[in-house]
Amino acid sequence: MTVYTGIDIVEIARIKRAVERWGDRFVQRIYSPAEIALCAGRINSLAARWAAKEAVAKLLGVGMRGPGSSAHSVAFRDIETLTDDDGRPTVTLSGAARARARELHIESICISLSHDHGLAIAVAVASTSPAARRRMPW
Repeated sequence: MTVYTGIDIVEIARIKRAVERWGDRFVQRIYSPAEIALCAGRINSLAARWAAKEAVAKLLGVGMRGPGSSAHSVAFRDIETLTDDDGRPTVTLSGAARARARELHIESICISLSHDHGLAIAVAVASTSPAARRRMPW
């Protein structure tokens, strides 16, 4: 089994400024409709999900798509962080993020989100199956 990790921290004020400056244009470019509904305008929650997207991109070994993006990048909305019935954060991948996870033989991604004292943080951990390890060249 192989384990991949990613971590990100963001100032909540940074996300607040982006929302104030760009409004719905920013929010809809970064977050899925389900994420927008879940966060219900709570900047702390939006910031935590921003950090989650960055943390997952890091464990995938790619950047986030934006101006000057490369082939090794994913769109923000390719990584969606919602919650399960018990309130635990979940990650769903689509598009380039999903393709990259398949390349890495990632079987599952767990994520933890938190925000306090003006900061939001996310830690993401992904694992492959033991069988995937045998297929890797090293």
